[in-house]
Formats: sequence, C-alpha cells, structure tokens
Amino acid sequence: MRNVYESDHPLVKHKLTILRDKTTDPRKFRELVREISILLAYEATRDLAVAPTPVETPMGATTGALLQERIGLVPILRAGLGMVEGVWEMMPGSEVWHIGLFRDERTLQPVEYYNKLPVSPTVQICIVLDPMLATGGSATATVGILKEWGAERIKFMGIIAAPEGIKTLHQTHPDVDIHLAAVDERLNDIGYIVPGLGDAGDRQFGTG
Repeated sequence: MRNVYESDHPLVKHKLTILRDKTTDPRKFRELVREISILLAYEATRDLAVAPTPVETPMGATTGALLQERIGLVPILRAGLGMVEGVWEMMPGSEVWHIGLFRDERTLQPVEYYNKLPVSPTVQICIVLDPMLATGGSATATVGILKEWGAERIKFMGIIAAPEGIKTLHQTHPDVDIHLAAVDERLNDIGYIVPGLGDAGDRQFGTG
C-alpha cells in the first residue's frame, strides 16, 4: 500500500522480538519502546528539508546542512508517551503536544478526553506517535484533529499495526505516511492485534 513503510532493519527486528515476549518486564519494555522509536524516527525523517550551511571545522571550511522545518510530536495518550523520549533525543528542538483518546471497548471507537494543542500551528510537520495501530480509530481521529487545527503535513509512527488499522487510516487520510516496525496478521474479536504484544500502555506502565 502506498505511503506505508515497514522497517526491515535488523536492530528493529531484534528489539521488537524482545518487546513482544510476554516475560519482558515493564522497565525493559519501556527501554525497548524508546530504542525502537529512535530507529523508526531515523527512517521517518529521511525526507526533511535541509539548507546548505557554511561551517568552520578545526581543519577548515566546508558546507553542511541544517534542518529547515520545525517538527511537532503528538503522542496519543497514554501509550504514545513511551515513544516521545526516543524521538526527542533525535530531535531535541521538537515541540511536544498531547492528545488524549481512549477506545470505547464496546464500540471500539475513539473518545477524545484531552487536547493540548496551541491556538495555531507553529511547525511544518507533525508526527503522531502511538505504539499500536489496531482498529485505526484513534490515529484517524488524531490526524483529523490536527488537520482541522491547520497542520499541513502529518506522519504517523507506530511500532506494530494490523492491516485493518492501516486500511482505516489510509482510506481516510491517504496523504499521511505510515512508518512501522511491523505489520501483523489481523485483529481479534475484541480489537487487539494478533500476534501483537498485548496492551502497550499496560505493559509500559505495569498496570496490566
């Protein structure tokens, strides 16, 4: 599917395997989410605009490149919080805003309960962060909120996705690039990704 990028990096595959393991404790789980997020951020930002910039090294003058676009990170609460630290390490100048959505377990539809966006956009690119793209409802709703707010360029970055979630997000927002560590088999009858890794929020925060 166009605009869907699944990482084939050996480090991503290695870390994802440990992340999936049901015996991985919350501390290690958070560490792996952060590390995978760093690797995915590298891939998701390959097309950022840069400008030629002169620089003096200890050995002489050369021409380097500096980013020309401001970036906003938008973690979907609460599971998306675990991805922020890693991406922020790569792009410490990024702004971070939070959007809170929970999935109604009866309807599987997202319900917004928190929105901390500024009055108007201050960045050129928004990266939505959520470890799991399951039904796609929360991601689709978040992108819709960002577009209504005025964001012009949006990417989604997640760790594991189900084909159903990718389809939902892509059908509603075909202009949004989707960067993932893995695309799994399917959703089960209660809307969880199979084989997945369980509830990413519970496993990060030790609440499962």
